[in-house]
Amino acid sequence: MSKDQPGPDADAAAARRLAEALDPSAIDALLADAKAAGTPIDGVDGLLNQMTKAVLERALQAEMTHHLGYERDDPAGHGTGNSRNGRSTKTVSTTNGPVTITVPRDRKGEFEPQIVPKRRRRVGQIDELILSCYARGMSTRDIEAHLLEVYGVKASRELISNVTDLVTDEIEIWRNRPVDEVYPIVYIDGIRIKVRDKGAVTIKVAHLVVGVDVDGRKHALGCWIAEAEGAKFWHSVLTQLRNRGLRDILIACCDGLTGLPDAITTVFPQTVAQTCVVHYADLRIMPRWSLIPLAGQGLRLARAA
Repeated sequence: MSKDQPGPDADAAAARRLAEALDPSAIDALLADAKAAGTPIDGVDGLLNQMTKAVLERALQAEMTHHLGYERDDPAGHGTGNSRNGRSTKTVSTTNGPVTITVPRDRKGEFEPQIVPKRRRRVGQIDELILSCYARGMSTRDIEAHLLEVYGVKASRELISNVTDLVTDEIEIWRNRPVDEVYPIVYIDGIRIKVRDKGAVTIKVAHLVVGVDVDGRKHALGCWIAEAEGAKFWHSVLTQLRNRGLRDILIACCDGLTGLPDAITTVFPQTVAQTCVVHYADLRIMPRWSLIPLAGQGLRLARAA
């Protein structure tokens, strides 16, 4: 997080100040007017949606004032070469439903709104809602129907696919990121999980690799999904890690899967494959060990003097 971006504490403080700024009597008056007019609180035509529209439009006007450097009808704007030049309308999707807002324009066409950027049709947490549904195994058709039924948001399947594709790209970048050259301890294990695949729920194996760095911090080095766990697949996983920069593992903790220790030592010949909890306990009570550098071979475990 950059120093210019507010954190969760700042956001919570801002929300608290906003809530305190709203006089309870004003809120009561709004609710009474809405009840008298038959206006629902939520929904597409609800009070919350109308307030969202008012806040967005007020924020856009404030952004325009900041962009031009003077308030509306301020004589200071004469001769500046730029001024307000009408407005346009657009409908954006929010978690309260679709909202039609008016967006101010400047004569030079240089205004770039931030709260509702140009060509963007979604504000708030619509993307997060799509990703949440997608992560739970919902199809694009189900997500489309869910957003329309619950939030009144018309999100096409193409839009949903575009949002999820962005996440897929980020995952691929994370999976191929460089790793440290040495991890004193690496945990290797396969976990059976339920996965939705082409509309059906099946059991697959998530191959997890967690490395402990020289400072004692744990890092998830990767997760690979396969139909079943096998030494041959683990060999390909470890080879990928080597291609990503991993040169040495001191102790690899794994279960007794047939062929797995051999797969580990094939890729990392000097690694100790620890397959038994009892032996791990013995290792803990052995004399103190330390990391020492070896010329051209990274770091190795050695008995302390």
